[in-house]
Amino acid sequence: MSDSIHHNTTTDGPLLRRLRGVIRFAVRVLAVLMTIVILFGVADVVWVLYQRLLKAPVGLLQISDILATFGAFIAVLIAIEIFENITVYLRDDVIHVKIVLATALMAIARKIIILDLQETEPLHVFGIAAVALAMSIGYWLVVLYEKQRAKAASPHGGPSTP
Repeated sequence: MSDSIHHNTTTDGPLLRRLRGVIRFAVRVLAVLMTIVILFGVADVVWVLYQRLLKAPVGLLQISDILATFGAFIAVLIAIEIFENITVYLRDDVIHVKIVLATALMAIARKIIILDLQETEPLHVFGIAAVALAMSIGYWLVVLYEKQRAKAASPHGGPSTP
């Protein structure tokens, strides 16, 4: 099991190196755009919270307001995680499965938090539960694999030290 997808740039020909350069440029553009999305997301959280606090009764939030605010907060955190995925890719030229799974877990957690059980079909709830369970097991397996790999790489068979 590999915890990342890595491209071997040392054996690539000139065309592939140029194409990878184009892709790296596109990823940099995505990083800039994701930063803009994050800033707009933060502004949206502030705006929504401000509007909801001004509604009657002034200064109080209903449960639905709190859940909507949590959803907006988590959406920004997901955008930050995606930005982290982009920056790790730019730095290491690797897609880290653990980070991708953590981002997906956060996205499914957001869905669970904002889910209106009164409006959601039971089969849909079971589907979300299945996805959450599958993502959790996948994340756990990647963490377990990393620990075992670190233990095997250690000269004494114990945890390796950085």
